[in-house]
Amino acid sequence: MEPTNKSYEYWRVRILYTTMFGYIFFYFIRKNISMAMPLMESDLGISKQELGLFLTLHGLLYGFSRFTNGIIADRVNPRWFMAAGLFLCAAANFGFGMSNTVWLMGIFWVVNGWFQGMGFPPCAKSLTHWFAAEERGVKFSIWNISHSIGAGLVFLLNSGVILLFHDWRYCFFIPGTIAMLGAIFLFERLRDSPESMGLEPVENYYAKKHGQTIEETETIEKLDEKTEPIRESLGQTLYKHVYSNPAIWIISFANFFVYIVRFSILDWAPTFLKQAKGIDIAQSGVVSSCYELIGVAGMLCGGLLMDKVFRGHGSKVCLLYMLGCTITMGFFWWTDSSSVLVNALFLAVLGFFIYGPQCLIGVIAANIATKKAAAAANGVTGIFGYMSVIVTGWGVGFIAEKYDWNSVFLCLIGASFMAMILFCFVLNAAAPEQQDKT
Repeated sequence: MEPTNKSYEYWRVRILYTTMFGYIFFYFIRKNISMAMPLMESDLGISKQELGLFLTLHGLLYGFSRFTNGIIADRVNPRWFMAAGLFLCAAANFGFGMSNTVWLMGIFWVVNGWFQGMGFPPCAKSLTHWFAAEERGVKFSIWNISHSIGAGLVFLLNSGVILLFHDWRYCFFIPGTIAMLGAIFLFERLRDSPESMGLEPVENYYAKKHGQTIEETETIEKLDEKTEPIRESLGQTLYKHVYSNPAIWIISFANFFVYIVRFSILDWAPTFLKQAKGIDIAQSGVVSSCYELIGVAGMLCGGLLMDKVFRGHGSKVCLLYMLGCTITMGFFWWTDSSSVLVNALFLAVLGFFIYGPQCLIGVIAANIATKKAAAAANGVTGIFGYMSVIVTGWGVGFIAEKYDWNSVFLCLIGASFMAMILFCFVLNAAAPEQQDKT
């Protein structure tokens, strides 16, 4: 038993850090455009609405790609799937950086959006196959810091790139090169499910590890499910665990509003700080990184609260976090200050509160859908999340250009409040085995 334990733990740690690093690389070539936008606006004469349209089209296609690739990812080896997606995204970034016309840039950024959808689904599959429901709140939270680390590091990286090269194109070339190396890393490190490595299902391993008994019928049911025809299994599984579940849809709508807040700040903070606060573009990149980096603490605290305090009921944590986000957004709007420190503090607190729900929504969806359809369920929430780019991309660009940034903040406060209300309707949403314990 001991050698098996050591082998299992080795692979669990390896899968966790490999998927984390892999997703950091995806962020290097997704959010690198935020620092480039102010320079593209002045260098190429591109308007805020056109820049916002880039973000909107990219995000919409990414959302649908996450859904489509979520269905695929539940049934293929994440090793090659994730590595291929990262390499193709990097290639699209090189194409964008070498383009000189708006329409060609748009094509490459939309292509990038599609292949970005090959990043998260294999991670969701890997985490649900290698970690039991009772520990996913913490493990997903640890993994989810890859979002903030990736976006925060690319802000810092591209701040240095701009200071060194004075050319927005290198904001795509340098992260693209790093991502191509990351694709090699993923292919070398990542593996499929425990069963593919000759190990037992994670539920069995977790039960034995904690001195629990295992019903033989569970193992028999798992074997029976694997013998079902693929087409029948796919349709029945998706309907039963995803499409017919009201909680999945409510969480997805909540995700829409969470992502309105998240992406509006993430994509437009450097531009807002420069134009509305008079903060230098290089400094604004450092200030914006606080939003991502402090978001790490929000994720980890949220995961601990979900597993240790609320016993798997992540929606209760999300409700508290969105209340904090709404209040903080209001104070940020009311406080008129051009201080770098003050603005960095507000963005840090907002990052703490917004990244807790951003992380836990994926855990909630995976737990409700079970590992049979974890990636597909996250694909549904992803569609709603990335439909928000209609608002955060073109919408924010239009409002800021036609009205002012105050109007943008009023919309964000409203979105944060709506997410808070929706979480009230799914406070008891949890994995089936966790619901039995409440």
